[in-house]
Amino acid sequence: MAYNISVAIPATQPDQRWRWVRNGYELIRDEAIDKYKLKNITLYRELARIFQHKIGGVSDDAHKYYKLQLAMSLEPLLSSEDNQLGSKDNGYFEALAAVPVSWQEIIADPNVASLVKALKSADQTFSDDSEFVSHYLSLRQESRRFNPEAGKTIDDFRGSDALKKFDLFAKARQLRKTWKLDPVLMNELNRTYGPIDFTDPNVHLPLDWRHPDSHAIYWGIKGLQIATREQSREIDITETNTDRIVHHSLQNLFRNGKLIIRDMQLQVPVEGSQETQTQIFKEVFLRPDLRMFDTYNNSFLSMLEKYKVDDSTRQSLQNGHRNMLKNAVFSFYQTGHKQKAQQIYNVLKEIYDLPEFKVSLMEFARSRYVEELETIGLNDAKEQVILLLRESFFLYAIRDDEASVGKENLAKEIHGYYQGKYLDENRIDLPTFQVLQYLALRDFLEDWQFVPNLRLSLLARIEIERPELAEKLKPWKEELQRQREQIRQQEQELIKSF
Repeated sequence: MAYNISVAIPATQPDQRWRWVRNGYELIRDEAIDKYKLKNITLYRELARIFQHKIGGVSDDAHKYYKLQLAMSLEPLLSSEDNQLGSKDNGYFEALAAVPVSWQEIIADPNVASLVKALKSADQTFSDDSEFVSHYLSLRQESRRFNPEAGKTIDDFRGSDALKKFDLFAKARQLRKTWKLDPVLMNELNRTYGPIDFTDPNVHLPLDWRHPDSHAIYWGIKGLQIATREQSREIDITETNTDRIVHHSLQNLFRNGKLIIRDMQLQVPVEGSQETQTQIFKEVFLRPDLRMFDTYNNSFLSMLEKYKVDDSTRQSLQNGHRNMLKNAVFSFYQTGHKQKAQQIYNVLKEIYDLPEFKVSLMEFARSRYVEELETIGLNDAKEQVILLLRESFFLYAIRDDEASVGKENLAKEIHGYYQGKYLDENRIDLPTFQVLQYLALRDFLEDWQFVPNLRLSLLARIEIERPELAEKLKPWKEELQRQREQIRQQEQELIKSF
């Protein structure tokens, strides 16, 4: 259903394709797993595979549409403005995990009960308790669909403990009811598999639950948990393949884990006229998330330990691990994080004592670059362009303009080469060079491995030389100034401690 029926529909009807993909994963998730409580790891593996491969991959011409629909459906449930908690805050997922689960529990709070009663009085739409939460969430997003009194009720309760508590309850309940995601497990997976915080490598930040690979990890882990409950079990091929899905998704998050939804403009013809008009549409972009490396690597080392007595599986896993380490060395090297690249390269040489790793880091990076150009694919091309542009922005920030232009020109050459190579294959078409520049600039400005002053130096140059762009980058400047002040305070506290 998710595969065969969906691809029988023309790619010009992505919404119809998406309907069948959604039907496929809902059949397994909502019927087999949730309704009939079937405890079969094969079901969980197949569900994880749909999220990882069908939605997260690029084999379907409509894959961008699938990613966009999934992300936009989840986004409203991943933050709480009332509690000033966002999707990048562990506190949000801890709060979701802590709220009551049942309707009776939440309305047992007299303050929440008064909010519920007020909304029921304001609009009869809220009369059905079983649909109350979904209507509440719709009200918070599109108040015009409801009686104005319902919106006024929210305003009356704004800032109250009742609204804060109910908002968390509603979002946790919707995650459980619609997406079958348990906030308790989501919080646990964030702590184990989330990207590391570069300011404190011991801290894991939340996974991006808009990303299909986060869902693949969730359902893969659920399946593995079922397998481990079986006494005197032997690890079979299904469990091994489920392990592979989890770890391949972690690798995907390293290579394409940062998800951005951006408004794009398209000129379309006006009916009955030769003129065109601007149409705004949303497009999803994925880019590398270097913060995922340590999570992936530590998890993979645990997997190698699990299969240490299975020679064939261990050897296959080691091949994948070695290739991933090679990619990681090159990625960190290209972004200017040469110290981290050297650390990973040292590990690579220690674990895999091969002739190709006997050379210096610089020589290895150069040969790796040539190798990727010869066998360039979508992920390689996108990574190369973004990483080169990030390095270009770094060089621009330190006023090495000649080297900066060189990196940018090289990125343009790779972009043009790839676009020419796959001109007729729309599903693996790269974004425009300008979009990739924007993504690379965001990456650089949000990279905590570069001190705030360095990133502010880049913004200072842009303010002088590109004032129209500087206006759009004001939020990043304010955040960097906050980071710089935070670091100064930490330095002062450290000095006082001596």
